[in-house]
Amino acid sequence: MYTFMNITIRPAKKEDCSSMMELIRELALYEKAPQEVTVSFEHFVESGFGSNPVWWAYVAELEDGTIVGFALYYIRYSTWKGQRMYLEDIIVTQSMRGKGIGKQLFDALLEVCKEKKFKGMVWQVLDWNEPAINFYKKYSNVQFDQEWINCSI
Repeated sequence: MYTFMNITIRPAKKEDCSSMMELIRELALYEKAPQEVTVSFEHFVESGFGSNPVWWAYVAELEDGTIVGFALYYIRYSTWKGQRMYLEDIIVTQSMRGKGIGKQLFDALLEVCKEKKFKGMVWQVLDWNEPAINFYKKYSNVQFDQEWINCSI
């Protein structure tokens, strides 16, 4: 657990899921795709806190218990590198952006990577999301890959 600026960065608990879902919806609005959030609350909770969790997260919490951000990750396996952390989302509510909360969350995940001896962390960022791109550029060893094309089915 990390505390800075009256913000506590800690592992997510099941009780945080409602606030996390609100932030997911806020992110979807920001990314102009609110209709894309189709996961049910029950599935979200089960996937993180059920008998076989597939995701983990850290939350940013104010002194009053309000969750103002989170970073959610899962383990990805690379046949070339081994286990890697995949950062699915890092979200800070709009009113709290620019206060260093995203950095605290990101740094907490970097610590998890080191502790668990993962072979790095990977994520995606939308090409039009300049604030996020500029955030990641602050980390000297971040590499942007223009070569790969995202696919889904």
